[in-house]
Amino acid sequence: MEHRRHILGGLAGSAILWSAGAKVRAQTAFRSQRIAVTTRGRGPDVLLIPGLASTAEVWRGVADRLAGKRRLHLVSVRGFGDLPAGANGNGAVLAAVAAEVHRYITEQRLERPAIIGHSMGGQLGLRVAADAGARVGRVMAVDSSPFFPALISPDATVTDIEPIAQLAYQAIHFLGDEALRSRGREMGLELGGATDAFFGTLGWQGGDRRVLAQSLYEVMTVDLRRRLPDITAPVTVVFGWSADEASPRSRTDRLFRGAYARLRTPAAFIPIEGAEHMVMIDQPTRFMAAVDRFLA
Repeated sequence: MEHRRHILGGLAGSAILWSAGAKVRAQTAFRSQRIAVTTRGRGPDVLLIPGLASTAEVWRGVADRLAGKRRLHLVSVRGFGDLPAGANGNGAVLAAVAAEVHRYITEQRLERPAIIGHSMGGQLGLRVAADAGARVGRVMAVDSSPFFPALISPDATVTDIEPIAQLAYQAIHFLGDEALRSRGREMGLELGGATDAFFGTLGWQGGDRRVLAQSLYEVMTVDLRRRLPDITAPVTVVFGWSADEASPRSRTDRLFRGAYARLRTPAAFIPIEGAEHMVMIDQPTRFMAAVDRFLA
């Protein structure tokens, strides 16, 4: 856990060095007020989408491994990290961001790209796959659910989670990041401690509080399970798992399988023991093995 925090803490500081050393090439032909995309490497196309309050920097280790054999499209949501909010600073965020990712795929003429999305990025990948149909080749959702509250309680509804989501929105919008962290710990007690997917390990790089508050609210309250039958691309779900029955992670296999039950083609499920929410940082070797199988 301490090792993971150290890695996350260094992400923002390493951004300039990584970009220079890796010779990341900015997409000059695509302009968006909602997302920023850089490309790296050559080969079949892969989009990497980060989670809430994270930028593409969380994929640095994965990108280092894949750039020699894939053309990577590293997506960052405007308003996260140091990126200005742009159009994300007003109104709903995630549906519009997904639409921009879809537009990017279309305008850049990507041929059935693979999408790998973490947490909120996994939800964005599902939205894009549902909207784009055959234009998307395959999707990997990393510790991501079409409806996150179902990972705490399979019977949860949007109505159940709405008051908690409102509190989270108010905490970050009016009081800032630290208020969200402390309030999240209190909510963790209210929800039986199972708040991993919401607050504890989000790879938090901060950002514009309007964008953070609205995005968190949407991640908590939008139920994409009704869109799952629209997805024709194969879906792989990778998630942290624990053999310790006292850990909330011991239940993840059953909960993730239930969350994706409405897919027209059953998903492939890959539990990674010893990982929590930041699977690619918690267990990088095992995660890369799962990515290699996914892309094979």
